[in-house]
Amino acid sequence: MGKDRSEESQKNIDYFDMLPEGCIAEIVSHTTPADACHVALVSTTFHSVADSDPVWNTFLPSDYRQFLSRAVENQPIHHVLRSSPSNKDLYLSLSDHPLIIDSASMSFSLDKWTGKKCFMMAASTLTIVWGDTPRYWRWTSDLESRFGKVIELISVCWFEIHGRISTSLLSGDTAYTTYLVYKPATTISGFEDLPLEISVGIIGEESIKRNVFVDPEGGVQRKNFSIPRRLGLFHNFRASHPRAQVALPLNVDRQYPRTRKDGWLELELAQYFNKEGENRDLEISLLEVKGGNWKSGLIIQGIEIRPMGVLRGTV
Repeated sequence: MGKDRSEESQKNIDYFDMLPEGCIAEIVSHTTPADACHVALVSTTFHSVADSDPVWNTFLPSDYRQFLSRAVENQPIHHVLRSSPSNKDLYLSLSDHPLIIDSASMSFSLDKWTGKKCFMMAASTLTIVWGDTPRYWRWTSDLESRFGKVIELISVCWFEIHGRISTSLLSGDTAYTTYLVYKPATTISGFEDLPLEISVGIIGEESIKRNVFVDPEGGVQRKNFSIPRRLGLFHNFRASHPRAQVALPLNVDRQYPRTRKDGWLELELAQYFNKEGENRDLEISLLEVKGGNWKSGLIIQGIEIRPMGVLRGTV
């Protein structure tokens, strides 16, 4: 039985090898990058076609050249470009190494399995309340950040961050997930039992809203959480003050921030479906202003947006 199936499979391969290469290329170009890599293992003919520039050109976004033209100098991809890479090599480079663009204010990459576009907005492009006041936030260099520059939360009781990206940059008809990418300075303080209020949506329209916890060792592990009595915007609320015990709201997501392969934490914010041809501004907002206590200890690299279900850590 096994021998018969093996002979039948070989006959099918021989049959497809008889097809014109242009026909094979057309078929493979309507699959996915992962499928093309699998097809390349079938035979020498299929390998030649599946690795060809015409096939991999269909997997590259139609606007990828504009991102290459906006790239910051002295990145790993420049070594690739100087070697006149094949389209497959260029594709793999863009999926393995984020391209830093627009004066290190954003990164662009591809999802290796689908070719969908991924972006991270650097902290420098975000609107951060009190972000220009050294008493509350501090800008600093960080070699672990792809942008080389991060912002550290020193101490605030009013925590508010907004990021915007044009939906025209994103892949069409694609469900995206947004993430806050950060790490603790030493320890995270003030977020232990308070969720962030998240809002993601087109400016001027109703947004997707949810609550999540930024501290992996804080209130996300509790069945109940405490909300301190509001004592004014700049009152230094002490832990010794009594807190009212309340039930955890139904719309609080009990998920943990996740450690990425690059060592940073990422907190899933909310999803957004980008329609083909859409050209509007998507706003991502993070807010915690109800607790009244002081918060500190976050180092923020940026906000990432990538296709749903795609795990990252190196892009």
